Amino acid sequence: MPLRDHFRPPLDNMRHWEGFLAGWPVMMVALLHRKLPRYFFAEPWVRLASTRSPWPTASVITGLPSQGVYEVRVYDEKCHCRLVAAVEIVSPANKDRPEYRRAFTAKCAGLLRERASVVIVDVVTTRTPNLYGELLELIGRSDPSLSPEPLLYATACRMMKRADEWVLETWAQPLNLGKPLPTMPLWLADNLAVPLELEESYEQSCAILNIP
Repeated sequence: MPLRDHFRPPLDNMRHWEGFLAGWPVMMVALLHRKLPRYFFAEPWVRLASTRSPWPTASVITGLPSQGVYEVRVYDEKCHCRLVAAVEIVSPANKDRPEYRRAFTAKCAGLLRERASVVIVDVVTTRTPNLYGELLELIGRSDPSLSPEPLLYATACRMMKRADEWVLETWAQPLNLGKPLPTMPLWLADNLAVPLELEESYEQSCAILNIP
């Protein structure tokens, strides 16, 4: 089934993209639970922007409101529920201002530094920055296989130690409207990965929300 454009007419006039992005992580978790080895478990993490909070000790006007989070986290029970992998679904806000993009890429870089693999999925059509490219730029690298940088993409990233050096390994694929989504490797350990079937979880999300 084809990848739809959830951020432009006619679909954005029929369904809210926020509902789709909130539901997709749940479908990913449902599929991962059938594939994860024993002692690994996945959880959806969806945090919507909210103005409700405890009384602050200071109140300062800022241009950095909550952007919301749409992600899946995978943990290893045997290692005190250590976070081993994360799937980050890009939202329009993540690609909006430079400071928002820096916050997103810094989060991904922090996960990689903690030896958690990261899959970034970007289906946002209304804003052009490539956060995978900005993540590589942040750590002083580039991916010549994605030149020019695609608007939509999925990429899996992990850190590996070879001899005395740390190496960033990535598996990046451009996405295209009207085409099926790929299956990406979700790394749980240096020698252990499970398939993250983006197409199946995507279509299940669309079906549950009655997205044509």
